[in-house]
Order: sequence, then C-alpha cells, then structure tokens
Amino acid sequence: MQAIMETLFDAVYLTTVITLGIMMIVKSKGNKQYLLFGIMAVVLGFGDSFHLVPRAIALCTTGLENYVVSLGIGKFITSITMTFFYILLYYVWRIRYGVQGKTWLTISFYLLAAARIVLCLFPQNAWTSADAPLSWGIYRNIPFALIGLLIIILFYQSAKETKDKNFRFMWLTIVLSFGFYIPVVLWADINPLIGMLMIPKTCAYVWTVLIGFLDMKRGEKP
Repeated sequence: MQAIMETLFDAVYLTTVITLGIMMIVKSKGNKQYLLFGIMAVVLGFGDSFHLVPRAIALCTTGLENYVVSLGIGKFITSITMTFFYILLYYVWRIRYGVQGKTWLTISFYLLAAARIVLCLFPQNAWTSADAPLSWGIYRNIPFALIGLLIIILFYQSAKETKDKNFRFMWLTIVLSFGFYIPVVLWADINPLIGMLMIPKTCAYVWTVLIGFLDMKRGEKP
C-alpha cells in the first residue's frame, strides 16, 4: 500500500510542478519574473525526480535496501538542484520588488550557495552508502538553512512593505518546507516514520510554485 500511495503522490507532484513550470516559461512573454519562476519550478521537478523515481522503482520492486547507490546519487543531485532553486527564487525577489544594488546581499547568498555545494561534494557525505554519517547531513544543511532563512526574511519584509497580497504567503511556504525537512535530516534514520514529513514538505513546495503561477494567471486577465 505504501508503495502505491507514495508512488502516486510523487507522480502527481512531479507532473504538477514540471507542467506548471513549462507553462510559465511558455507564457512568460518576456516577463523575466515569470520566466525565472518557471525555470525554478522545472529545476525543482527534474531535480527531485532523480531521487523520487529511483525510490518509486525501489518501493515497487525489491525494496529500498537494494537501491542504495541510485538513491544516494539521486539525493546528491537533488541537494545541488535545490540550491539552484533558491538562487532563482532570490532573483525572483529582486525582480518582483525592483531591488537595486545590495551587492553585499547577493555576495552573501552566493557564498552560502557555494558552501552548500562544496560541502555536498565532500566524499565524507558517503552518498552511496547505507550508513551515511548524520554529521555530514547536518554540515551541508547549515548553509542551506541560512539560505532559506534569508529568503524567508526577504519575502516577508518585501510583501509586507508593498502590501503584496499575491505573494503574502511566499515566506510561509519556505518556513513550512524547512520546518518539515529539518526533522527528517536529524531523526529519520532513528525513526523512519519521521520520513513521512517529506509529504507536507513537498506540498509546501507545490504551494510555492502555485503562488507564482496564479500570480501570472491573474496578470493575464483583461
């Protein structure tokens, strides 16, 4: 039952975010904000597929223990693509709110992103091992969490200052995604049931994409 339900959920999720992303790219019509948002959604979907597709195959066949390598590689790729997801979201923020300058903020963002990617590249992560160390899972997620915190603050402040109703909950979607993700990083190996938090985390990302898509649709109305 888990295999069927989880596979169906993941299929709907991947199809939804990739489809919405492609629609935004096609219909952006020169609007850089929506173009970036569309690319961001596609990066999210394709990046997650490297982990979710092998997981679905494993669940529906011989079990997760027989797909450790492919799952590990997929998790590594997803970790990198999620970093690019937030870089794109940062530029969506800059374009939407007409942010100029703030070079220090951009540099800080790129330094955190670079730190995240470099930490993911260390062999100590043991991506393809069934006994990957928790410590490195924490190390590589420290800069990632700081990136998320920056995005939360930026969207919260800007949406509040400009009374941006369409993006007023963008910050909350990121809070929820990290709120559900962090316990998985820390305790999923101890209690596998905690891994179920990835479902609401995924829903939070769908909400993120929907905010951008619905904003674009509202702009299309005559």
